Amino acid sequence: MRLYDTARQEIVDLELGDHVRMYVCGITPYDSTHLGHAATYLTYDLIIRRLEDLGHTVELVRNVTDVDDSILPKARELGIDFLQLAESEINRFTQDMEALNTRPAALEPRATESIVGMIELIRGLESGGHTYTVDGVTYFDVTTFVSFGELSHLTNEEMTALAAERGGSPDDPRQRNALDFVLWQPSADDEPRWDSPFGAGRPGWHIECSAMSMDALGTTIDIHGGGEDLIFPHHECEIAQSESVTGVTFSRYWVHTGLVGYQGTKMSKSLGNLVFVSDLRQEIDPRAIRLALMAHHYRSNFEWFDEEASDAQSDLDRLVRAAGKADPVSHGPLVDEVRSALDDDLDTPRVRAALLGAAQSIEDGAGPPHRGCLVAAASLCGIDLH
Repeated sequence: MRLYDTARQEIVDLELGDHVRMYVCGITPYDSTHLGHAATYLTYDLIIRRLEDLGHTVELVRNVTDVDDSILPKARELGIDFLQLAESEINRFTQDMEALNTRPAALEPRATESIVGMIELIRGLESGGHTYTVDGVTYFDVTTFVSFGELSHLTNEEMTALAAERGGSPDDPRQRNALDFVLWQPSADDEPRWDSPFGAGRPGWHIECSAMSMDALGTTIDIHGGGEDLIFPHHECEIAQSESVTGVTFSRYWVHTGLVGYQGTKMSKSLGNLVFVSDLRQEIDPRAIRLALMAHHYRSNFEWFDEEASDAQSDLDRLVRAAGKADPVSHGPLVDEVRSALDDDLDTPRVRAALLGAAQSIEDGAGPPHRGCLVAAASLCGIDLH
């Protein structure tokens, strides 16, 4: 299987052992699952399904960021405990993922349950000379990690601008360097806090994933995933703090998904221009949601249009009619074509075209074996036509 590796900036052949360790950054549970989430998690679901088809076992770990600078203000606004908000949205997310027929994660660690590991990791960074503390805030000093920026391939100026947009504070006078980031910080009066050698407080965003990933999957994972907006600063910072402690490669491959837009701009919680999966699956079959998203290559940024939902439902209906009640036939030109397309940097538009082309051939009078191949080929993509 070949996928685009962000760090290498090219499509590469995946060299994997029998057991594949995959970590995908999960949700911050302060709002419902939207179509951008679905596009991301369906991408890794397809990768997992193809790797399993090739004979690998895949251990997926997907975290839950249930304490950070997003969920706490939302809980405060709603007047409820942040853990109550998290639990409600985690349940919705789980229901949406089950409806979309995604492979369940082997483990879904929560940040609030992983504080001890974060503290230990920060202590390791401290002993290695990678941290400093000002006014109770412990920072990572990026000048102590010479490879900082090699994942994103951005200039210092570009990284500084993005840090300001994505939760960083490059103008904070307490920081030695504009790109330094928070490892541990004091909590506000109404925020949760944990005792630590750095003072009572809570973790920064980036340290959470490093600690949860290494606790679940070890010091080196095979594939790390997430949306392209996580490349910098989140994943760049994960690499810096993880490898500064372990001295070994944090992730062998970095696979990122494009962003979904709606109504002319990126779909995001902060902007409020969201298409919720829970709403969409009341309108169309969840299998049609998968089929609709397969029309877009996983690395492409694209805009969602409302008519795509009804179009995908019509296409799904065609596939179901064409498949009939045939048993799956796992060998044949269509199945080979789908496998080849998935191996070619997860070319889902090509897969989708092949499935619909097969349905057209069946409608035009192709024999029963074609129906069985259609059932098997769709199943490779997580779509059950029965």
